[in-house]
Amino acid sequence: MDHDALVTLRDHLRYAVSRFTAAKLSFGHGVTSAVDEAVFLILEALHLPVDDFNPWADARLLPAERARLCDLIEARVATRKPAAYLLNRAYIKGIPFFVDERVIVPRSYLGELLMEGAVCGVESGLIAEPEKVRRVLDLCTGSGCLAIIAAGVFSEAAVDAVDLSSAALEVARINVDTAGLSERVSLVHGDLFANLSTAKYDLIITNPPYVSAAEMALLPPEYRHEPAMALAGGGEDGLDIVRRILAEAPAHLTRGGGLLCEFGAGREVLEAEYPKIEFLWLDTAESEGEVFWVTREGLR
Repeated sequence: MDHDALVTLRDHLRYAVSRFTAAKLSFGHGVTSAVDEAVFLILEALHLPVDDFNPWADARLLPAERARLCDLIEARVATRKPAAYLLNRAYIKGIPFFVDERVIVPRSYLGELLMEGAVCGVESGLIAEPEKVRRVLDLCTGSGCLAIIAAGVFSEAAVDAVDLSSAALEVARINVDTAGLSERVSLVHGDLFANLSTAKYDLIITNPPYVSAAEMALLPPEYRHEPAMALAGGGEDGLDIVRRILAEAPAHLTRGGGLLCEFGAGREVLEAEYPKIEFLWLDTAESEGEVFWVTREGLR
């Protein structure tokens, strides 16, 4: 590749989109298109704000910067690794997190729901008095991103963040320490509730593994760079872990507490299997019927 042929950020964007499209890459790790992936890769690699490409579009690059961008573009095509792994960075609603292949790339709808008032909004939130939330549990925490967001939303709460992967918790530790939350967010190694004793929480949030075996076999190469245990949910429909959470959560919720769970496109399965549970389905900008809320009383 002749690095000198590409001069501005706009030149590199055009080239990256062409390469990504020709290579038939798959997207879904924080972005949904070749254009968005290319924009993220270029801006993050150059340490520029990732929310707006336009101010920098016609900026000319130094030789070393051109070489770095071209190397990253080629690495994205050759390895099929998501750009988040190549740059060790992912964002949820503008908040940066460190990521590598020990964790899945954060992309949960729960971050949006927590930060935009659906969970604790003044008028329509599920939790009317967020300042009274004292304990929050993040099951299957991965990178720790949701635990960190929850600590910001519920300023008086202590947060336990659980994961079965000790490697994932190493990444979560990096993010918790970077956020300055080591005194409020506790990382727990364990299988769901197994190592929590009799602890009870005002809120449980979880984005557990829920990909079925059939879907796992069809995943594009980008997703195969992620840890399989963070994706595969068990059982023919991938919802075995969700079922365990529904069964065990009541014992760990306070009176009036609730469970907020993201679980993919299994709404019909859950409604048919649990006809007596009144799930409240929460939609986001990019999802419909993939997140539910249920109180302890509703689960009982």
